[in-house]
Amino acid sequence: MKKEKNLINPPDIAVALDYDGDSAPKVVAKGRGEIAERIIALAEEHDVPLHHDPELVKVLSHVPLGDEIPRELYLAVAEVIAFAYWLSGKKGPGQ
Repeated sequence: MKKEKNLINPPDIAVALDYDGDSAPKVVAKGRGEIAERIIALAEEHDVPLHHDPELVKVLSHVPLGDEIPRELYLAVAEVIAFAYWLSGKKGPGQ
């Protein structure tokens, strides 16, 4: 399935999160330029939903790799996770 380019962040910056349902989401990949393009390409290759929110991705890009997102971002990231579950037809982690 080809993604419309306007549905993702510009390729100059990308952040990937992992959420297991037990703890806060963690930043598992981030980068700019070619690294961002590769993160986006891998997400598309593996049918990982992409979400466009330039302001959120800017803030998340400052979270160290492997760290949980800050509490102040829980609501914003929860909305992104809910969007991803909706797109994939899942109701939550592990489904």
